[in-house]
Amino acid sequence: MSLLGSFVLGLWLSAPVWAEDALSPLRAQDFRPVSKAQADLGQLLFYDKILSGNRNIACATCHHPAFGSSDALSLGIGEGGEGLGPQRTGGQGRGRIERRVPRNAPGLWNLGANHFRVLMHDGRISRDNLYGNGFNTPAEEWLPPGLDSVLAAQALFPLSSEREMAGGTEENEVAGAVFDRIDKGWPILAKRVRTIPAYGAGFVSAFDHIDTPEEVTIVEIANALAAFISLEFRSTDSPFDAYLAGDATALSPAAQKGRDLFFGDAGCSACHSGPFFTDQGFRALGLPAFGPGRTRRFDLIARDTGRMGESDDLADAYRFRTPSLRNVALTAPYGHNGAYPTLEAMIRHHLDPETARSNWRRSDLTLPEVPWLTAVDFMVQADRFEMARQAARRDIDLQPRTEPEIDALVAFLRSLTGSLSVSDPPYGVPEQVPSGLPVDRP
Repeated sequence: MSLLGSFVLGLWLSAPVWAEDALSPLRAQDFRPVSKAQADLGQLLFYDKILSGNRNIACATCHHPAFGSSDALSLGIGEGGEGLGPQRTGGQGRGRIERRVPRNAPGLWNLGANHFRVLMHDGRISRDNLYGNGFNTPAEEWLPPGLDSVLAAQALFPLSSEREMAGGTEENEVAGAVFDRIDKGWPILAKRVRTIPAYGAGFVSAFDHIDTPEEVTIVEIANALAAFISLEFRSTDSPFDAYLAGDATALSPAAQKGRDLFFGDAGCSACHSGPFFTDQGFRALGLPAFGPGRTRRFDLIARDTGRMGESDDLADAYRFRTPSLRNVALTAPYGHNGAYPTLEAMIRHHLDPETARSNWRRSDLTLPEVPWLTAVDFMVQADRFEMARQAARRDIDLQPRTEPEIDALVAFLRSLTGSLSVSDPPYGVPEQVPSGLPVDRP
């Protein structure tokens, strides 16, 4: 090998180690500054069902601290469901759900960090001035100006989703307005909120540019939600952070071995890089397929083409955003559709997707039974051509690992879990909310 070739190979082999060496403990300056007064409002709004079309579901229903800021389900049960977490059902009567939420509810950890520029499994919310408002979103040029962050922009879209919080078009005025145009339901929700005296006064106090409750729009509501999420789900005190700060004993021997593998021969840090363990890129993993899928308007079957649905680029077919791994041990099940129940199972899939798919069983899912949806839940598996396309589309090719090495990788991933952020969060669940609607509790 030439001297130049040896040098280039050396750079490639040492890159993962350099990636670890470049990391430092998370600090306050890694996060966008937020107003505590606005976060105080955001806490109430996060747990208040007033933001849903039928006043029966809150942001916290699918992103509850009791379940690591997710819902512990493979696929969520949104508007029309009843209960919380794995005990949630599809509801009953005319208001029962018509479809499951097509993708796994992601955790909210550290999304207030400056680092994040793209959100959602397919990246359809991102920082971009394409439409002149600072963001590229499904609302395009109709997204209102004044949103503080990509997290605030993201907070708007569950409110306008029929399956998540808006409800059916014939059920309430919000859903009917959204059917007309995606942004039409937001003013209705803003009026609901600001006409509640406690909220109206709170917004006047928390926002310098708001002099009367009548001035409150969905923008202030979204910014308050983002402020709360940024403070409440900020996790900076994991054992790995302590290790980065100089405490050589912060990691167990197994976690230390897993760290060496993660940043070295196992190749994990090629995608899970940076302070939040994500390069924010998109990759196809060939996960088992099931569920209604996030179909495009012209899809005839229940499938999910991932990033391609946003980019319209065939090269992006079946690719999904690389998730952050901080507090990942708290957010099972794993994958864009929650296909795997444990970190070990997800790692095994990365190492050998073909074998993992063949060994996968429906019993691996946390998917509350909804009898009227059973046929749809696994419809895609009857299409052998679609299943073959998804299985063949993979962007990962990792070397096999021994059983002790897999255990060590799991130990390292567990070392990314914070302590105070989980056991003693800044806010917690409020006893009540200004609307008087019930607050979800396990």
